[in-house]
Amino acid sequence: MAESIMLEKAKDFAVEIVNLCRNIKETYRESVLTNQLLRSGTSIGANIHESKYAQGTADFISKMQIALKECYESEYWLELLNRTMYISDEKYNTLRNQCGSIRRMLISSINTVKVNDAAKK
Repeated sequence: MAESIMLEKAKDFAVEIVNLCRNIKETYRESVLTNQLLRSGTSIGANIHESKYAQGTADFISKMQIALKECYESEYWLELLNRTMYISDEKYNTLRNQCGSIRRMLISSINTVKVNDAAKK
């Protein structure tokens, strides 16, 4: 259940990122930073989705950790876009909060699986 909520949040975030990047490219003709954000911002949900079909606990944790890394990377690109004035403080804060929410869910999920896996051994 928690993974489906996390996946939906990641999909919603990805849609926001796609729309943001499209807007920046059309308005400012900027593509270097937006392409990086587009890759990392959409990869979060893809890795969460892929983790549902993991071939065991280690594979599941690996996919979720990749999603977490992509989350951190997305936060970096969002900050750069904000500091270079491609996105407003308001938009930046909204997207940063969305990303932070997903990040916290990923960390919690990874830690829970690790604890449960250790308890089995």
